[in-house]
This record gives sequence, C-alpha cells and structure tokens, in this order.
Amino acid sequence: MYNFDEIIDRRNTDCIKFDFARERGMPEGLCPLWVADMDFRTPPEVIQRLTEVVGHGIFGYTETKENYFRALQSWFDRRFGYEFKPAWLKKTPGVVFALAAAIRAFSKPRDPVLIQTPVYYPFSGCVKENDRRLIDSPLVYHNGRYIIDFDDLEKKIVSFNIRLMLLCSPHNPVSRVWTLDEIKQLGQICLRHGCVVVSDEIHCDFVFGGRTHHLFTAVDPAFEEIGVLLTAPSKTFNLAGLQVANALIPNQALKRLFSAEVSRTGFSQLNTTGLAACRAAYEMGENWLTELLAYLEGNLELTREFFRSELLPLKLVETEGTYLLWVDFQPLGLSDQQINDLVINQAKLWLDAGTMFGTAGAGFQRINMACPRSVLKEALSRLAAAVAALKK
Repeated sequence: MYNFDEIIDRRNTDCIKFDFARERGMPEGLCPLWVADMDFRTPPEVIQRLTEVVGHGIFGYTETKENYFRALQSWFDRRFGYEFKPAWLKKTPGVVFALAAAIRAFSKPRDPVLIQTPVYYPFSGCVKENDRRLIDSPLVYHNGRYIIDFDDLEKKIVSFNIRLMLLCSPHNPVSRVWTLDEIKQLGQICLRHGCVVVSDEIHCDFVFGGRTHHLFTAVDPAFEEIGVLLTAPSKTFNLAGLQVANALIPNQALKRLFSAEVSRTGFSQLNTTGLAACRAAYEMGENWLTELLAYLEGNLELTREFFRSELLPLKLVETEGTYLLWVDFQPLGLSDQQINDLVINQAKLWLDAGTMFGTAGAGFQRINMACPRSVLKEALSRLAAAVAALKK
C-alpha cells in the first residue's frame, strides 16, 4: 500500500542530511546515511491532518485536551501493554531537551551522572554542558554483541554515589534491545541505591527478529518510583522537525521537579503542528508502521547478505532494534582517521564515525538504513568496492 521504494528528493529543502555537507566539513556529493531521520514520507493520514491545520490559517497558542492523551495512552497500551495516567505526562519539544531538563532537575552542578558508552552523543553533551561530572560504565563488546557489565555498573553507582543514570533503550548506536532480565537487573541495582533512571526510549517502536521492547517503568511497579520515560513520535513517524516529545513520570515528586525545570527554561506550549501530527500518528499511523517495519526488515536482510558475501572482513553488529546499523571496521587494522578516509573519500559516503559516541566507539561507523532499498544497496556497493580496493 505504501511505496517505501520511492526516492524523494530532499535536496534544496534546508535538510540537514542533504544540504549541509559543506557547513559540516564534508565534501559535496556524498551519499548521506548519517543523521537519524528517514527518507520516507510520514503517513498520509498525518499529512492530511497537517493540511487541515495549515488550511485553517491561524497558528496561535495551542494546548492539548483529553483526545491527545487518549491517542498516546492507547498506542502504548496496544503495543506495550502499558497503561499510564494523565498526571504522568509532561510534553516537551524533544527528547534531548528533556534529557537536559532532567539532568538539571535531578542533580546539582558537579554531581556525577552515569551513562553507558558507546551511546547517542547528546547524552555526554548534555551532562557536560550542564556542568555535571560524566561517569561511564561502558558496554562490553563480546563475541560481536554488546552486554551490560552489571558489576561495573553497581560499583560505579556506589563508589561515585550516583543518583542519576541515563539509559538508552533500545540502545543507539549498538542497536541492542535489552531483555526483560537485563532491564530488571539494571532497575534493581538503581532502586537499591536510590538512583533515578531517565530512559530514552525514542526508538521503542523499531524492534526486529521477533524481539520485545520492555518499557523501563512497565517492567516492575517499583521502577515507577525511580523511572522517567522519554518518548516521541519523531523517529517512528519521521516527525523530528515538528519538535514534540512526551515524558511519562509516575513519581509525582520527580514530575514536579522536572516540570519546574522545564518552566525555568521559559518553555510552555508546543508547536501547533507538532501536537496535531503526534496525535494523528498515534491514532492512524499503525498500518503504515507495520509496513515500514517489514520494509526495514528487508533492508536489514539485504545488509546482512552484503556483509556475508561482499563486505568481509567488516562485521555487522546484530541489529536488534532502531533503524541504525553499527559496523565494526576494526578487522581492517586502520586508524579512525583512515577509516573515515575510506568511508568519505573512497566510498563517497557520509556516515557517523564511531568516536562520536565516545571512545568506546573507536573503530566503528553508524549507518542509517531508513532509506529506499536502492539507495542502501548503492551505498553498500560503494563501501564494498572501497574495502576490496584496500586488498589490491
């Protein structure tokens, strides 16, 4: 029903992904598979709702009523079996905005904040830029897969007296979908030591291979006392530019602290079109998402086959969730500068260098597979040719 093979020209639309190579220090003409938005149109039902809003012609201050909450609550109930209350909801312009607000709300300057690298780079940025101390409990790369070092996690929490942790679930960039047991163990450690967990679950709708995503606060009622759940329709429905996100905070003392911090930024009402798009997406976008997930599974299988047949010795870390591929270039024996040269100047690709996600990302690159299959195939072919040329 939906044509995800269609190539939509995004050039000359002030699109960060396509139109800002020079400004970001990249050569012109690269195939861009870096920033995490999709090259697919949002569901037609969302476009129709936005058309109606634009047609009205007045863009004044806008708030939401019960129908917005119902759309949100119904989505998470249907897909994750999670019911939550209106009092838990706090809307923000984005998940990164919410991360920064949470850091200020739940810690003081120079307090330690824990992250798990390699991880989405605004985690470390928000910690440092808000004058907090960054404490890392790195994920362990073992047999081609990332796992949590729970002993190190608890040791860091105790030794640094950490009261705030930022969790990425599903994990960007290593594409892990944490199991129920992993979430339970992590949550119990944090509960034991009074550590608040701010969980970025913006990629929660992208899970592959029959896996199940477990919302942090839904795993154990006790986790609702320490958990802050950050969600948004922006990744799921390609709405990042409309700036709308939803924080779910069951503990009302934490909710008050968070809301007060958001208020101190001067923020009040969200973007009118963002609110309309969010509600429409959660109300009418499920069929579109079902087809999108099937299409992305096809892109993932294409990628696996390329790595099996043409991209040796590179290793594709098994993609459990998100539409982001994490690729291990270490078998090439190149430095990160040499890897970047191979990707940019030889393969003519614009990817995200692994070091962007912390020192634990050295030797890796991140690839966005949320594009038409023909584009992905061309990009993988370019990369395969560049790797093959190294052997000559």
